[in-house]
Amino acid sequence: MSVACCSFLPREQVPKMDFCFSPILQIAKAIESAIPQTVPQQDDGRKEELREMEEKKAAIDRRAEAGVRRELWCGLGLIVAQTVGFMRLTFWDLSWDVMEPICFYVTSIYFMAGYGFFLRTSREPSFEGFFQSRFAAKQKRLMKACNFDLGRFNQLRSAALPIMKETSSSCSSCSS
Repeated sequence: MSVACCSFLPREQVPKMDFCFSPILQIAKAIESAIPQTVPQQDDGRKEELREMEEKKAAIDRRAEAGVRRELWCGLGLIVAQTVGFMRLTFWDLSWDVMEPICFYVTSIYFMAGYGFFLRTSREPSFEGFFQSRFAAKQKRLMKACNFDLGRFNQLRSAALPIMKETSSSCSSCSS
């Protein structure tokens, strides 16, 4: 009898036919043994430690994001002040003939700063790239100031939820 016909018969009718299910059971057991079974116990203290560390990390992330947003707003204020100053110099105090080379050199300096940012961080010289770079730096500095153990946090997180290992790669940028 083949495996296919054996699987359609009721178990009472085929009392000695366990051999036809054995390859399927072996495959199921092999797959089950390959999947990690790391489910934290209810009485395990690691779950509470992970929850506390997640709360602490969320607070650090909020502080880092607020600091970076504050820096970006200050940068916008400086660019607006520079533009107003250049407009004043161009149309009232000096002339375009004087201000044209100054504006050219200031623009060249901005371009060089953006290219230097790209060389240093290997990220796109955009506002989003700058935000991500500054966020990672501030997050790392705040984690050090708050004595936050990122290695322990990642260890607890991977032990509690193996699936979250893929999503914790977003946090790996703050560990470098």
